Amino acid sequence: QVQLVESGGGLVQAGASLRLSCAASGRTFSSYIMGWFRQAPGKEREFVAAITSSGGTTAYADSLKGRFTISRDNAKNTVYLQMNSLKPEDTAVYYCAADGPKTYISRTSRSYDYWGQGTQVTVSS
Repeated sequence: QVQLVESGGGLVQAGASLRLSCAASGRTFSSYIMGWFRQAPGKEREFVAAITSSGGTTAYADSLKGRFTISRDNAKNTVYLQMNSLKPEDTAVYYCAADGPKTYISRTSRSYDYWGQGTQVTVSS
């Protein structure tokens, strides 16, 4: 199976930036759709972003309004989430997930087969 390990979270002030990383095991990473989800206390896990195996297609939650960017480096078996202009409402545990090999991006958490342990992002006001 695939193992995913997130890193890069932390405590920042509103307006700051963070880049999250997700390192994946195995040699089949390049065939997987990769996604980021987040879950705040008392809320459902919500879709953040996803990217196809080649990186040619991305999808984002409408509410992010261009502040977040997902990318991947298949040679390093790593997917990234660049988060800019962070707001307190971005505070959540951020999870990396794998959904491949598949053709189309899904925005629902149940579609993803493998999950990391999550990394905490806290944005103070």
